[in-house]
Amino acid sequence: MTVATTELTLPSRIEAVNEAAAALARTLSDLEADEQIAFGLDMAIREAVTNAVMHGNKQDEAKEVRVNIKSSPEAIEISVHDEGQGFNPTEVPDPTAAENSMKTSGRGIFFMRNFVDEVEWLIRPEGGTTVKMIKKF
Repeated sequence: MTVATTELTLPSRIEAVNEAAAALARTLSDLEADEQIAFGLDMAIREAVTNAVMHGNKQDEAKEVRVNIKSSPEAIEISVHDEGQGFNPTEVPDPTAAENSMKTSGRGIFFMRNFVDEVEWLIRPEGGTTVKMIKKF
């Protein structure tokens, strides 16, 4: 089994979202991934990196976002790590609830959970949050 790894260290700027998505697109192209899977993974990495830049690092350019993409013919694993204070994903309001239906944000975690097979958040005591997403082929 061949495993390929891409590691990125990105500044906490919104442009980092496109850089991470482009790296993922190259990996998915090499894997000849299905278009529907590629679309979902593109959405998932964009949401994860956006959250890391905006909410985790609060656009503090002294902080970095690290992205790790591991791929094999069986699955792809994407990890996105920020240097922020961390959060509890169970406390994020449900975007499908009626009172949240008109809000313009708050759907990123929902998208990630729906576009990948496994998603987990690791909140580090020393600071920083890592979201790890796995999509099986």
